[in-house]
Amino acid sequence: MKHAYVFPGQGAQFSGMGKSLYEQHAIAKEMFENANDILGFRISDIMFTGSDDALKQTNVTQPAVFLHAVIAYATVTDAHPDMVAGHSLGEFSALVSNKVLSFEDALKLVAIRANAMQKACEQNPSTMAAILALPDEQVEAICAQVQNETGEVVVAANYNCPGQLVISGSLKGVEIACERIKAAGAKRALILPVGGAFHSPLMEPARQELAQAIQTTQFNEPICPIYQNVVAQAVNDANSIKQNLIAQLTGAVKWTQSVEAMVADGATHFTEVGPGKVLQGLIQKIAKNVTVDGIS
Repeated sequence: MKHAYVFPGQGAQFSGMGKSLYEQHAIAKEMFENANDILGFRISDIMFTGSDDALKQTNVTQPAVFLHAVIAYATVTDAHPDMVAGHSLGEFSALVSNKVLSFEDALKLVAIRANAMQKACEQNPSTMAAILALPDEQVEAICAQVQNETGEVVVAANYNCPGQLVISGSLKGVEIACERIKAAGAKRALILPVGGAFHSPLMEPARQELAQAIQTTQFNEPICPIYQNVVAQAVNDANSIKQNLIAQLTGAVKWTQSVEAMVADGATHFTEVGPGKVLQGLIQKIAKNVTVDGIS
């Protein structure tokens, strides 16, 4: 009977996020004001009253989702995680919850990550697409075939749950792959409204920039294992955590496999902490017999 805490990634943001935390908890107010100082702008104002467009800016979105999750977690008085995980960006929130990173250091890294990813997107116009109802192996094979034949980048990027896989790559690579995937019988191959090819080799410039920042940041030993995106298994030492966090920008988010590994290691209760309920829905599709709830 183990309790896992999980943290969402980019895409969970909404106007008004975090406002009730700020109003109801002294610690939340203090952390939001601290974050405003660290970032050099009042991100709390954008989160509480900003437009959806304002929240979509990468330099806002990633810190906003991170802040909502970490501050919500800080208001939980009896949190005793046996294991943690985060989806993409959510891995930084998870690393604060298991004491590997301080709140301040994690926020600085998230801001650097967001800006580096934005720059990489501008250098290489690229995109992602959601694939529904085609086996993962078939999608992977089609992506590899397109890469070999055309030289365009296209890879499997997010293994979200059985029957839902996101691919990532160059505009042309994703377009060709989508046509072939539909022809192979996928229910849907839908181009996503994202800034670029996250979790693909096209994020290499961002990976290098983030790596430099991570190497100079204090990482502590975890109080409980984190199931990291790129390896989908329990990681218990600070140095491995660091390397996996760097690899994540160009590597796949193995969410399905991570949840399966957590269940295999005894997780019976999953709590999603942060905005939205996306991970709760995915976990229910991956593991039928676990308890799932959320804190926001």
